[in-house]
Amino acid sequence: MKLVAKVDRRILKSQEAIKKAMVELMSMKNFDDITIQDISDQANVNRGTIYLHYSDKFDLLDKLIQEHINELQKMCESACKLDFIDATLIFCEYFDSNYSFFSLMLANKGAPYFRNRFLDFLLEEFRKEADVTKGKNQGLNEDVIVRFVASAYVGVVEWWFTNEKPFPHRVLAEQLGTLLDRIL
Repeated sequence: MKLVAKVDRRILKSQEAIKKAMVELMSMKNFDDITIQDISDQANVNRGTIYLHYSDKFDLLDKLIQEHINELQKMCESACKLDFIDATLIFCEYFDSNYSFFSLMLANKGAPYFRNRFLDFLLEEFRKEADVTKGKNQGLNEDVIVRFVASAYVGVVEWWFTNEKPFPHRVLAEQLGTLLDRIL
């Protein structure tokens, strides 16, 4: 039997406050202008608490981004058996429920690094779906198809956030899912 270490709720509460503070601060000012003291004040924790969990603000941002990428990867595992529309709905619900994070990372250019990580994640996932041995994509270069689909997906999601969700996430999911079904 594998033992799972129980994490103190105070630690989780502090970490959540720190991550929330970072997102809030990034909505108010440029990442380069944010200090550890700013994060500490916004999260209502000591600077030492931040350094207990993160080496600096870059590490904090990196872990925040990785947390969302990991969550998207978990969703892929459960969504792989669904059709594209239903699978995309799961992702769009996640985007919508984490609007402040994704809008900062994609629409407001808060972290261009995130866009590249998101694209890399999608390239890996769509590579599993691309089949150039038969059907409509027979004879096409797999790298071209995968890059085309992943780049288009990122671009549409980015556009949705930049335009402050011009329609509900369900409509976005239906549109993206239909397009993926036609292409892949």
